[in-house]
Amino acid sequence: MSVKLNHPVPDFSVPATSDTTVTLSKLRGKQVVIYFYPKASTPGCTTEGGD
Repeated sequence: MSVKLNHPVPDFSVPATSDTTVTLSKLRGKQVVIYFYPKASTPGCTTEGGD
């Protein structure tokens, strides 16, 4: 998937906590932040997420 700044993002689903799935189209009408980080549970992840 290719994502460009200030352009609509194609619909997608991703696994989430508690054995759930988040689907972008189900969040229509809500403000959504898509956040990418290098690797979970690492110092870099914690540092980046804290800003």
